[in-house]
Amino acid sequence: MTLDQSANLCHDASMLIYKIFRPAEWQTLQNDGTTRGAPIDIADGYIHFSTSEQVRETAEKHFANAGELVLLACDPDALGEQLIWEPSRDGALFPHLYRALNMDDVQSHYALPQGEQGHIFPKDLS
Repeated sequence: MTLDQSANLCHDASMLIYKIFRPAEWQTLQNDGTTRGAPIDIADGYIHFSTSEQVRETAEKHFANAGELVLLACDPDALGEQLIWEPSRDGALFPHLYRALNMDDVQSHYALPQGEQGHIFPKDLS
């Protein structure tokens, strides 16, 4: 992982970042083409994202018994200068988006079914 403070980069060029939505939040993005995020995102003033290394813990911590979820994959470089990497859980840098998320920002999406031991993630997260 690279860290270039001047360009606010803290990721490998090929990496994707992930946003977890409840189905209704995903439906709103699909219908409206844009969203300010989930209620916690709106309250905090930015949209919370996670890296592939962080997203499972995010699901466990914030969505443990939420039922089926939707995982969105986005290219951090395409999100522009309003994507800021900031310290969060245990001092780890997390990507925070300080603008609306647009449907064209989403590269792919996956269902995250609720399993007996947590959510079931796709095997090919990068």
